[in-house]
Amino acid sequence: MERQMLRYTLDKLEDMNHLMMCEKEVKTEYEIGAVLKYFRNKEPIIFNKVSNTSVKCAGGLYGDRDILYKLLDMNRENRLYKYMNAIANPQPYKLVNNGPVKENIIKRNIDLPRIIPIPKFNGRDSARFITAGVMVVKDPETNRYQTSIRRFQVNGGNNLCALIASPKLSKDFYELEKQNKPMEVAIVLGYDAYFLLASQVPSATYGVDKYEIDSALRGEPLELVKCESVDLLVPAYAEIVLEGRLIPGKRESEGPFGELMGYYGGVSHCPIIEIDTIMHRNNPIFQVAFPCREEHLANGLIREVELYNNLKNFVDVVDVNVTEGGGYRFNAFVSINKKQEGDGKSAILASLGFNRELKQVVVVDPDVNIYDVQDIEWAITTRTQAGNDLVTVEGGLGSSLEPSHGLKGKTDKIGIDATKPLNDMNGRFERAVIPGYEDIDISEYFPDIK
Repeated sequence: MERQMLRYTLDKLEDMNHLMMCEKEVKTEYEIGAVLKYFRNKEPIIFNKVSNTSVKCAGGLYGDRDILYKLLDMNRENRLYKYMNAIANPQPYKLVNNGPVKENIIKRNIDLPRIIPIPKFNGRDSARFITAGVMVVKDPETNRYQTSIRRFQVNGGNNLCALIASPKLSKDFYELEKQNKPMEVAIVLGYDAYFLLASQVPSATYGVDKYEIDSALRGEPLELVKCESVDLLVPAYAEIVLEGRLIPGKRESEGPFGELMGYYGGVSHCPIIEIDTIMHRNNPIFQVAFPCREEHLANGLIREVELYNNLKNFVDVVDVNVTEGGGYRFNAFVSINKKQEGDGKSAILASLGFNRELKQVVVVDPDVNIYDVQDIEWAITTRTQAGNDLVTVEGGLGSSLEPSHGLKGKTDKIGIDATKPLNDMNGRFERAVIPGYEDIDISEYFPDIK
């Protein structure tokens, strides 16, 4: 029985009552994106009828935290341990002779827009973009597999632009380019939550094989097959795999593109990928993601692991939430067990100094729910005074994905210590509590409430 990649995930989502079916015919230009955006990319949807193609689309699959936890067989309380354990204890993958992804192999007359229903999302986007593609490469020194979500501008025919912003990936490509050698790549479409999460572990930081991280996360070996035209392995149960080469010395104008924080990114000149082979399953399902939601949730979960581990060196940290509103990278809420009065400030400094992209952090006590923005707002309102509890850092390093950073190429950062004082002798900061409130089953009072 199939247990890996997209189709198993769709069955699981349907069993969980978390899969919506769209039977209305939709256009790839703007309409698919509009529907996904309406649901904030948090509702898994199958588009069964897409104009001018027989290929179905699946989107919004991994944009909701709670759904993602269920798909990963974990929960909020144990997620950090499971992530850390997989990074620390990678497990072997499994090479198999054949798999469903090889049911159809195309090597001639490759015209990507004709074969795949690739959406155009926003009005000023320069072209159609593949937004859910996982790029697979091999480390040229170690032969370890590296995977990462990239956006791919579709230039027509078999030609793509690849935005390879990762320092590690860029370095490896530029080294090959100096030797006038192409970099072999595969682009995987139609994968599961384990494959997505493994792709977000930083290669430069940990130097791990992403396929081995995947195997550790899923608790069984990831099954892989050999590509047809490049020396790479890809998931046997993927829906679609594009095989090709990053071409040395060739660039194409890429962008603008509706980016992470809802603004248009600029125009740059990016390397070209020429696709030599397409492998796909019978009746393939094309995976899409409204930019740039799904991979950034998974990326935020990995950032939480790293932030949590760093904070452990300074304070008694309870939990961290790298927030949706901050693009899962710019803002964080941190819960600590405060032991001395300087702990809140220490947590702020340790957070802002750890990751250049983190711009704002709020530190609270364990009685504040860091996944409830209203609770955070309450803590800031009732437990802080600006003159004492705000920490500002001017002119720090930031991220080009955050538009205000682009004004001067640097970023001001802020931390808010919203912890209560330790010497609260009169209990002024003790929250009012109704005894037995947590045990109330409201459906006993109102049976129609689910």
